[in-house]
Amino acid sequence: MANLKKGDVAPTFKGINQNGEEISLLDYQGKKVILYFYPKDNTPGCTAESCNLNDNYELWLKKGYEVIGVSPDSVASHKKFADKFNFGFNLIADTEKEILEAYGAWGEKKMYGKSYMGVLRKTFIIGTDGKIEEIFEKVNTKDHSNQILNTIE
Repeated sequence: MANLKKGDVAPTFKGINQNGEEISLLDYQGKKVILYFYPKDNTPGCTAESCNLNDNYELWLKKGYEVIGVSPDSVASHKKFADKFNFGFNLIADTEKEILEAYGAWGEKKMYGKSYMGVLRKTFIIGTDGKIEEIFEKVNTKDHSNQILNTIE
């Protein structure tokens, strides 16, 4: 599992978004990126987090940021999720968990005393130079935009 830290170059990736289009981190060179990893489409915490980022999407664009969500859900699942909530940004279907693993967002979790492998909810702020500026490992799903704003400003 990757152990990325602030100042590291963000791992490049390619993936398919909710519209079946290939998206690469290289597509965003020279832009700032909010790259967030979440466990599952249409679940309460993931919906709250995604909707909070989408509700503030115009603000992020004005500040020069692009938002990209990644989960192991399928393209079809992402399409339904994005259409249901009218998301303005890309959701990448990482069904093979390659991006999740590259960012250390796939790992061991515990629930009710049992261990299992799953998505570790994380957000990475990537600068215009492609380096990681901030990592959020404890995400406030209902107010993630303010959580990010309070750190970057």
